[in-house]
Amino acid sequence: MLLTLFLFFLSAAVIYFACEFFVNGVEWVGHRFHLGATATGTVLAAFGTALPESAVTFMAVVFGETPEQKDIGVGAAMGGPLVLATLAYAVVGFALWRARRGQSAQANCINADQRRLARDQAWFMGIFVFKVGLGLLAFAWKPWLGILFLATYGLYIKRELSNDEETIDSEDLEPLKLRPRDESPSMFWAATQTILALVVIAGASHVFVNQIELLGVAMGASPHVAALLLAPVATELPEIMNALIWVRQGKERLALANISGAMMIQATIPSALGIFMTPWLLDGPLLAAGLFTMLSISLLWLRFRRSVMSVPALSAVGGFYALFAAYLGWHFYA
Repeated sequence: MLLTLFLFFLSAAVIYFACEFFVNGVEWVGHRFHLGATATGTVLAAFGTALPESAVTFMAVVFGETPEQKDIGVGAAMGGPLVLATLAYAVVGFALWRARRGQSAQANCINADQRRLARDQAWFMGIFVFKVGLGLLAFAWKPWLGILFLATYGLYIKRELSNDEETIDSEDLEPLKLRPRDESPSMFWAATQTILALVVIAGASHVFVNQIELLGVAMGASPHVAALLLAPVATELPEIMNALIWVRQGKERLALANISGAMMIQATIPSALGIFMTPWLLDGPLLAAGLFTMLSISLLWLRFRRSVMSVPALSAVGGFYALFAAYLGWHFYA
C-alpha cells in the first residue's frame, strides 16, 4: 500500500510538470501554425491530452478478454465526458476564484468566447444524446455507426480551424522551455518539446491509472466504480492540470477551450471504439453517468449561450459529479 501511495503521488507530480512543458510547447506549435488561442486549445492541446483516456478505452475493448474488462472501456467512454463536464470545468472555476480573491465584482467574469463555447456544448449534446440512445438499442449493424462518430469529429476540427480568431501573439508566449534564450524557436523545437512531454504524460498517466485501480481494489470498489469514477478521473488529469496551468498564467480562454475540445474527442473517438468492439448496451450506472453529464452540459450551454457564465456558476457544475458519486454509492453499497 505504501508503494502504491508513493507511485500515486509521484506520477501525479510528474504529470503536472510534464504538462508545464506540454502547454508551453503546444502554444508555440499553435503560433507556428498561425492558430488562435481557441483552436490551439480545442484541437492541438485537446487531442494531445486526450490520448491517455482514449488509450484506456482502446486497450480495454480491443484486448480485453472478459466482459468485465470490456466494461472498463465502456465505462471510461462514459465516465470521461462526465469528469470533463463537471470536475474539469469546476476546477477552472475554483482556480479563477482563488486567483481573483479580493478583486472587484468583475473578478467573477469569464474571459472567453462564450458563444463559441456554447456551440461546442451544443455539438457535444447532439452527439452524446445519440450515443446514449444507441446504448438502449440492440441491432446487428450498430458497429457500423461508429464511423459516424469519427466523421463528426473530423467535421468539428474543420469547423474549428476555419472559424479561428487571430493568431496567438508571440509576445504573449513564455520562452520555449527547451530553448529559453531563443526569442523565436523553430517548429522543430516546439514540436519536439510537445511530443516529448506527451510521451512522459502518457507513461505517467499509465502508472497513475494502475495505482488508482489498486487503491480501488483495496477499498473494495467494484469494476463499475473503477471504470466510472476512478479511471476517468485519472485519465482526465492532464486536461485538469493544463487548465490549472493556463488559469495561473491568466489564459482561461485556452483552459476552457482545452476542456471543450477534449469533450468533443471523448464524445466521438472512445465512443466509436466502444461501438465497434462491444455490444454498447448501457446499464443503470452508465445511464446515470449520461444523465448527470447532460444536466451539467445543459447548464453550461444555457450560461455560455447567453454570455452570462460566471466563476461561481462554472464552479457549481462540480456538484453534479458529487451527486453521481452518491448515486453509485447507493446503487452498489446500499
